Order: sequence, then C-alpha cells, then structure tokens
Amino acid sequence: MVDTAPGNSPQGSSLLDALPPRRVVLLGASNIARGLSFVVDTARNAWGSPLDFLIATGHGRSYGMSSSVLGRTLPGILQCGLWESLQQRPPVPTAALLTDIGNDILYGASAEQIGHWVERCLDRLRPGCDRIVITRLPVDSVGKLGRTRFLLIRSILFPKSRLTLDAAIETANKVNDRVAELARHYDVSLVEPNPEWYGFDPIHVKRQYKQLAWQQLFAAWCEDELPQPAQHSLARFWRLRRVRPQQRHLFGIEQRQAQPASRLDDGTLLSVF
Repeated sequence: MVDTAPGNSPQGSSLLDALPPRRVVLLGASNIARGLSFVVDTARNAWGSPLDFLIATGHGRSYGMSSSVLGRTLPGILQCGLWESLQQRPPVPTAALLTDIGNDILYGASAEQIGHWVERCLDRLRPGCDRIVITRLPVDSVGKLGRTRFLLIRSILFPKSRLTLDAAIETANKVNDRVAELARHYDVSLVEPNPEWYGFDPIHVKRQYKQLAWQQLFAAWCEDELPQPAQHSLARFWRLRRVRPQQRHLFGIEQRQAQPASRLDDGTLLSVF
C-alpha cells in the first residue's frame, strides 16, 4: 500500500484519475477509527475490490456539531467535505454504513435532534446508494454499567458531559425508536449490536469481537451472508492510522490534507473527512 505524504496536494487530485468501479461511504466515530483496518478489509470482502472509500470518522465524532477530543477538533459529519466529494464523483454502485450515533447524547443533543441529523444523512445518501446499513445504539450494554461505572467512563471519554445514566438510557431508547422508523422509511438494513461485543466499555467493540462484528454489520451488503473475515495485518493497521482527514484543528492549528489521501495495493482509494 502506498500512502500519500502529508500535505501533498497534487497526489490527492491525481488519485481521482482512476476511480474504482464501486464505492463505500462510512459514517461513524471511534469504532470505525479504532478498527479501520478491519473495516476496510471486511468491506472489500463484502462489496468487492477495489473500492472508493469516503469515510467520516474520529474519536468522539458528532453527526451534527464540531467535536474536540484531546486537542483535536473535527467538523460534524453533516458539515464535513465528504458530501461535496460524493456529489463530484460519478455514479457507481455504492454501499453505506451509519454507526456510532450515540456520541451526540453525551454532547447534550436531544433524541429529536439526533434523529434529524441521521435523517439528513440518509436523504443525501438516497437514491445514490444501493445498500445502506444503520446500527442501533447498544442500550443493553450501557444499562448494565451501573451509575458508578457510567460516571467513570463518562468522565474519561466525555469529561464535559453532565449526563446521568438514567437520562442517557432514556434518550438512547428514543434514538433507537427513531432510527428504526428511519430504517423502515428509507428501506435500509437495521442492525442490533450484540451485547456480547461490549465489556467494561459499553460503546466500543472488544478486540476479540471486532472481526465478527464487522462481518455481521456488512452482511447486508452481500445478500445476508457473512463476508469473509478481515485478515490481521499489523502493517496495514499502522499505515491506515497515518491517514489524515481533509480538515482538522490540532491544538487550535488548522491542518488540511488533500483527498483521496491513500491508495491501497489493490487500487482501493481512501478519502477521510
């Protein structure tokens, strides 16, 4: 796999000269960021290879507002450059995944607001996407935490939040109800996360379940059959970790990276926003 050097703008535009015949749009936050190597490999097994990936991800990512984690700030998914890039590309068979919807609860957004943001994403994806998967929030794993563990994890992952466990569960249930309505309305596949995927951390899939979790999430892309599991590759993991998003602020300093930012050895393109 050949990575784009940081700040190498001509490289991004030249990569667009040979677009793959199929596309994947991934919208999410830390689960995608933490498992990007698994995600990319499983998606290629499910939807074919090579692929044109358009990815909006990042720890603590919000669907509708800017978010800051450890000095790094990213725009909301709805406000990022993914949508302009998607419009500029020629139509090809496209599959999409929407996941990690629960972060906005910790930022104080209401279930109605979160549902509105998800609906706007679906509006933009339809009718250009052939297959769309959306995941429900893992409410069961959050409910099993207990107040003490919830406060500990909240203070670590979302230190500015003052949300209580009861309020988080109530809002999450409302968001899940709305997500189910949107799945029916837009005729997309709805996936219920398996509670076994989670442990002490109620929102991040445990390492030993990452392979299976992404297989099940992408099953709807290949006629409800599990795609081949991702192959472990430490080299691919570290290379994908180096890919920078199109725009971010790091400790107040704006950084930009031309997209696509990387081409894999099979011709797959990666654009991160």
